[in-house]
Amino acid sequence: MKMRKNAVVLSSGGIDSTTAMAMTRDQGFKIYSLSFDYGQRHRCELAAARRVADYLKVETHLVVCVDMTAIGGSALTADMKVPKGRGMAEMSSDIPITYVPGRNTIFLSYGLAWAEVVNASHIVIGVNAVDYSGYPDCRPEFIAAFQTMANLATKAAVQEGRRIQIDTPLIHMTKAQIIQTGAALGIDYGLTHSCYDPPGEGLACGRCDSCILRRKGFLEAGIEDPTRYVP
Repeated sequence: MKMRKNAVVLSSGGIDSTTAMAMTRDQGFKIYSLSFDYGQRHRCELAAARRVADYLKVETHLVVCVDMTAIGGSALTADMKVPKGRGMAEMSSDIPITYVPGRNTIFLSYGLAWAEVVNASHIVIGVNAVDYSGYPDCRPEFIAAFQTMANLATKAAVQEGRRIQIDTPLIHMTKAQIIQTGAALGIDYGLTHSCYDPPGEGLACGRCDSCILRRKGFLEAGIEDPTRYVP
């Protein structure tokens, strides 16, 4: 009987990471789900990540606390207004204020550490460079550079010959394609959370960049959006 490989999947409880996790599970991997409490204003995403982990029956769901509010520099971790009502051209014109300095580098580093411990050969991250390419740490060049570093910096690779692969299954997909893929795998997107500035009571603001991209994705996918937005 063929042994199933282990994969660490970074999970925010959003559409992208949830779809990436479902795709990884569908490929036969044992899933180790990793989320972060980093002081984000949309901390309710952690509840969504837990719901997704339970739904997909992962091996373990781990939440790591990393206080990035001490660094700030982002509308998600400091006292800055989250941009609202922007068009697609404006979103992609510059790196937005919702970019969190060093976030994916830090998250992947924790994923790398855990991958060594649980003997995972793959780290999966749901970055996407099509519908929203403003974040520099979502680019293929960054992922390739991190993978090179990972295989120079770990005992698993250097001594044991166990190379780590960083998987980005969504990187060239549109949001609509991502949603269609997840729906085909049976994902209930009502479990997920996307809003950067949730007003509470389980609602989404409907106007931040993330909400706008979510709405656009469901519309183009031809699938009903289960999100409860502010009226």
